[in-house]
Amino acid sequence: MKNKTQTLPLLFFLLFFNHVHSWKKEEFRTCHQTPFCKRARSRTSSTSTPLIATDVTISDGNLIAKLVAKSKQEETQQNTNPLLLSLSVYQNGVVRVTIDEDHSLNPPKSRFHVPDVVVSEFQSTKLWLQRVTQETLDGDDSPSSVVYVSDGFDAVLRHDPFEVFVRDKSNGNTRVVSMNSHGLFDFEQLKVKGEGDDWGESFRSHHDKRPYGPQSISFDVTFHGADFVYGIPEHATSLALKPTKGPGVEESEPYRLFNLDVFEYIHDSPFGLYGSVPFMLSHGKQRGSSGFFWLNAAEMQIDVLGSGWDAENGISKLPKNRVDTLWMSEAGVVDAFFFVGPTPKDVLKQYTSVTGMPAMPQLFSTAYHQCRWNYRDEEDVEHVDSKFDEFDIPYDVLWLDIEHTDGKKYFTWDNVLFPNPEEMQRKIAAKGRHMVTIVDPHIKRDNSFPLHKEATEKGYYVKDSSGNDYDGWCWPGSSSYLDMLSPEIRSWWGDKFSYQNYVGSTPSLYIWNDMNEPSVFNGPEVTMPRDALHIGGVEHREVHNAYGYYFHMATSEGLVKRGDGKDRPFVLSRALFAGTQRYGAIWTGDNTAEWDHLRVSVPMVLTLGLAGVSFSGADVGGFFGNPEPELLVRWYQLGAFYPFFRAHAHHDTKRREPWLFGERNTELIRDAIHVRYALLPYYYTLFREANTTGVPVMRPLWMEFPSEEATFSNDEAFMIGNSLLVQGIYTERAKQTSVYLPGKESWYDFRTGNVYKGEATHKLAVTEESIPVFMRAGTIITRKDRFRRSSTQMTNDPYTLVIALNSSQAAEGELYIDDGSSFNFLQGAYIHRRFIFKDGKLTSLDLAPASNGNARYPVNTVIERIILLGHASGSKNALVEPSNQKVDVELAPFWVQRKNSPAVMTIRKPNVRVTDDWTIKIL
Repeated sequence: MKNKTQTLPLLFFLLFFNHVHSWKKEEFRTCHQTPFCKRARSRTSSTSTPLIATDVTISDGNLIAKLVAKSKQEETQQNTNPLLLSLSVYQNGVVRVTIDEDHSLNPPKSRFHVPDVVVSEFQSTKLWLQRVTQETLDGDDSPSSVVYVSDGFDAVLRHDPFEVFVRDKSNGNTRVVSMNSHGLFDFEQLKVKGEGDDWGESFRSHHDKRPYGPQSISFDVTFHGADFVYGIPEHATSLALKPTKGPGVEESEPYRLFNLDVFEYIHDSPFGLYGSVPFMLSHGKQRGSSGFFWLNAAEMQIDVLGSGWDAENGISKLPKNRVDTLWMSEAGVVDAFFFVGPTPKDVLKQYTSVTGMPAMPQLFSTAYHQCRWNYRDEEDVEHVDSKFDEFDIPYDVLWLDIEHTDGKKYFTWDNVLFPNPEEMQRKIAAKGRHMVTIVDPHIKRDNSFPLHKEATEKGYYVKDSSGNDYDGWCWPGSSSYLDMLSPEIRSWWGDKFSYQNYVGSTPSLYIWNDMNEPSVFNGPEVTMPRDALHIGGVEHREVHNAYGYYFHMATSEGLVKRGDGKDRPFVLSRALFAGTQRYGAIWTGDNTAEWDHLRVSVPMVLTLGLAGVSFSGADVGGFFGNPEPELLVRWYQLGAFYPFFRAHAHHDTKRREPWLFGERNTELIRDAIHVRYALLPYYYTLFREANTTGVPVMRPLWMEFPSEEATFSNDEAFMIGNSLLVQGIYTERAKQTSVYLPGKESWYDFRTGNVYKGEATHKLAVTEESIPVFMRAGTIITRKDRFRRSSTQMTNDPYTLVIALNSSQAAEGELYIDDGSSFNFLQGAYIHRRFIFKDGKLTSLDLAPASNGNARYPVNTVIERIILLGHASGSKNALVEPSNQKVDVELAPFWVQRKNSPAVMTIRKPNVRVTDDWTIKIL
């Protein structure tokens, strides 16, 4: 008979094997197995309790009301108290609505309001309401309350029946976004457990006590004038969200938002993955875009209701120009934000004004990352690093997974495999490169591990439902999980990244947070039990989707502290929530080496960008499985355009560094990576745009062409900024592909310079050399055409401007430069130029605001080549002013580093400084 010490490792092995080798659908709940979802989905407008708004007034700049059952009989039968509604208005077209239980009536406990997501700057944009206007809407007997939102927009609280909507006054008072238009609002109030009450729920072998009873909330949201809705990541599905309920809809599951560790996830599914951002954006030709965000960290299920759906009968024959949705959450409060748009970029700006702008990344982190579970030891690290140099392939970051630690104890090193970690990092850093190590949230329960001992003594772990430190299983075996809801514990955790605490770390080492959903191998649905307890008695069910966000936050802020506030952090996280964009990058998790996973990576990354998380990507090559060389090459060619560009693989896969697939495939992969390095100035400029506006680096076509219906559901192609259109190749041995090029202006093949007509679909021959990439006429991008070992070594290299002229022989673009690592740009230490080509003259203008003293970033780099695509004249010279210098105009290779690159019109060696104002006139 085995003793305990023999049994536990065997149990862990079985859990581990099951975890990494298969995905079993039966281990995860469906809506039918989730009581709150099943109840909400079964309601109709006639079975819901109708509410009316009463006692409407203005208080502290907000519109305040009570929501009560329309009849006393229903109120008595439901045993409910009035709910409190508050409506607030903010600058730039944002309306916030909160609905909660009335604290003066002493509910059993306070419902959870998600903290530290809404940024403090947003609060300062509040418009203090001074008055409310009463207006009787068409068809109503009682008045509604109307408040000003912005020029052209009002917010309306309809009293009977209760409804909230924003309307467009400039367009005949048409509705933009509305809540409870179909009367499906339901709010289950907390209860005190009495004798004989049993509210527990069971799933498989797990039991949830639910000590306060059912506490779910559900309501319908309608996007008026919309053709499609997008957002609510993370799902492996199409960009335009498919209907999940209604006439003719086969898929019966709603989109689930519940952070889960899902390995080998299936594509084209509404199943929830590693992250949850309850933000939805609509778009339509009729009125443009609008958005809706529900700040709630509990499990959420969202139905997109098919055309012809009706709230009462399920089917309606009435035509409509809208998209109806049903939002269902297990717990929390209503804390909802309405965004009026009207353009897609306006909605993104409005949403990120609430949750924060994406962080400005370090320059190195926007380059290529090489990762594997696991690089074995220091010798393996040195070998991989040297091979990149041998094959002339640049890279910037080498990653170490869990095996680098001493027995899965984070902040430690295996002293046999990695005996000299600082020396290893210094060798990598000498080439301008960096390293990343993994630090996960599960802490090994080992009394000899100082981190665990200190966390236990301080009471810093999440508790189980009985009040003891929660003990679950993950990579180390028996593990506990820090309560990251607590700011005190987050600060304590951040201190662990100091060089004194993280022995063996150096300034060139950054961090990877994995498994932070949190993943618990023996937990319900491979996560923490819902009745586990956080600080203040908050149940895990209320905070689950934000746990990884708080862990990411604590790690990122820890790296800032490590560098005395001078060094921008780099932290990759798997779990995400609203606001994640402020703390680092995200990847799409444990994908598979299959063509379908290559294909679905595009809408997944696009959707993350629409939810504010611009710095994201998918594992190039697929985490699981062994890609055939063709698939790997195509993935590099596409992945080189992801905002976050990393190759990663499972430890059971064959090694797949870029040089292991034969000379020709090495050449193709090298070329794909070189394209990314050439475009780093353009990408860095786009990351700065995201940092200041919320507009993502990688964009759906309709974000740049919002009136072209052909783009609305296109998620095979995407834009990088406003200049480049990328079309992936998603099938094996493809010989041709179709590419739709939007807009009335022309497009230029980014490899050859050949011109293609806009607003047309083109059938193109496919070659192994590259995937189709086009540059939009009327734009200018900046490249660096000299290839080094790393981006850091390219800092002082000259620039190439590529000018794609439109039908008016005009174009413009921008370039942003700073030191690539510090926060000095916040004090004005940067260069920001706009390049305008018009009337045969190129002009460089300064966009940076006037700064004090020597705050500007000092740089002496020059522009050495200017490529003109589509220029009409055969000029031989150009005049540079104010230096009054003549320079040559000649035919030269479009890509100087590529063999047989076509010759294009080029201004050679103008050698103008990027910091200066100047003009170049074609003579």
